[in-house]
Amino acid sequence: MLDIKELDLEKLKKILEEWNFPNFHAGQIFSWIYKKNVLDFLEMTDLPMDLRKKLKENFYICGLNLVEKLTSQDGTEKFLFQLKDKNYIEAVTIPTEKRLTGCISAQVGCKFSCKFCASGLLGFKRNLSFLEILDEVLLLKKNSSKTLSHLVFMGIGEPLDNYENVIKAIRIINSKDTFNIGARRITISTCGIIPAINKLSEEKLQVELSISLHAGDDKVRSLIMPINKIYPLRDLISTCKEYIQKTNRQITFEYILIKGINSDLPNAKKLTNILKGLRLCKVNLIPANPVKEHNIEPPNKVEVLLFRDYLLKSGINVTLRRPRGKDIQASCGQLRLKYEK
Repeated sequence: MLDIKELDLEKLKKILEEWNFPNFHAGQIFSWIYKKNVLDFLEMTDLPMDLRKKLKENFYICGLNLVEKLTSQDGTEKFLFQLKDKNYIEAVTIPTEKRLTGCISAQVGCKFSCKFCASGLLGFKRNLSFLEILDEVLLLKKNSSKTLSHLVFMGIGEPLDNYENVIKAIRIINSKDTFNIGARRITISTCGIIPAINKLSEEKLQVELSISLHAGDDKVRSLIMPINKIYPLRDLISTCKEYIQKTNRQITFEYILIKGINSDLPNAKKLTNILKGLRLCKVNLIPANPVKEHNIEPPNKVEVLLFRDYLLKSGINVTLRRPRGKDIQASCGQLRLKYEK
């Protein structure tokens, strides 16, 4: 059986013609799947029954199973999905007054072993296919209480380490024939893989780029992000300057504040110094979600505010993101870790 999401609209039209059905049904099928969130061909009620049966005999729509859904007191929803090979991945939806952001995974596990994240604690297993990434979006849309408006590749795995599948999925997600989510509402978050960032700058995609920075010097960053030993800060910041120059797009630097490691004023000063030469950037401060396996804790509120205020006074554009979903293990990889164990 073939996953119908492998077909674009024109290919589906040709198949319908070969089956002696009018090709306008292709648009109806796409609407049922991508707009109305219907994942069973037999429920597509404006199609002839013989076509519905033919579709069900030859195609399937979604290859993921929803295993568990947890809802936080703050409205955040955590989803655990099982893949066909019995591996697990996670996704999260984060609501605000004006939007619903879906945070989706790009890999099963992670190679990069960042000390603030539970995603890599069980090692790396494999990349997700572009179809599995699309499945995540389908199931988030179907099982969320609000309309999905934004997407971030910030779940399990490193998106730019699965470059081809992520970019192919984004182009489909962005298509008017499918989900029609604007490129500027899609964010790729990376730990800082320089060759892939350079490649992304040539894609002519108006996606948002978010880089996990988490330190203003190599010693601290290498401690919490081993990738820094391969792509140190000097090279990464230079790459960011080139990216901004080529794309004229702002980069967001994610900075998780970890008690006793990177959250004091000397670290704020170092961060300010390395970002001063960047024309279009902002810092997103995030108090750490506790990860007991890594002995990670957030700093107190006063330390968080002092760090933020130092950056603001230094002319750095800063947002402070409050942690979401603490009561449902919404930090990356935590729910999957519980099931895998």
